[in-house]
Amino acid sequence: MTLCDIGNTHLHFYQEGRVWACAPQSLQVLEDEVFYISVNAQHTTALLEICPNAKDLSPQMHLASKYEGLGVDRMAACLGLRGKSGVVVDAGSAITLDVMENGEHLGGVILPGLASYCQAYKSISPALDLPPNLRVNLDRLPNGTADALGYGILQSVLLTLKHLVGERKVYFTGGDGKFLANFFPQGLYNGLLVFEGMLATLGV
Repeated sequence: MTLCDIGNTHLHFYQEGRVWACAPQSLQVLEDEVFYISVNAQHTTALLEICPNAKDLSPQMHLASKYEGLGVDRMAACLGLRGKSGVVVDAGSAITLDVMENGEHLGGVILPGLASYCQAYKSISPALDLPPNLRVNLDRLPNGTADALGYGILQSVLLTLKHLVGERKVYFTGGDGKFLANFFPQGLYNGLLVFEGMLATLGV
């Protein structure tokens, strides 16, 4: 059995503990049974062209929530807690935060991803088209553009997260999840959280 999490940039696969990412134009035929979730219709079409029997797992996913329009990737990550309480932070092209309590989804917020901040700065002025220093000292006022960019990015993200997380346990996933987890003493990084939710849906 192979699981596929179809995102806006890559398709991520999971098979017996092995994880890999693939661009839609580089997909290869998979011989075993494939279950997928998707937030990108074009990439879904690319998968189904080479794996026509792949099954959409999203209709089987059920999460107690009053949230309207909750993305299937966020739902899967929340289900990955398997009934535990805490906050799920998926830090990818966007940073999503979802609060779970005893298996119920209480709500969540969406922020730009770290790379999206860089694109936003670049669109403002060529002078801001610099790699931000994300190792900047947050206890000191910046005195350079790279530090100022890094400070602005991190503080806008971290202050929002810390306000909503409070004393709760927080579970990070996504490409920037491991980096952000370092700012939270109660933070745990689990790069397989979405796949854990898919497995839970399948009863595995």
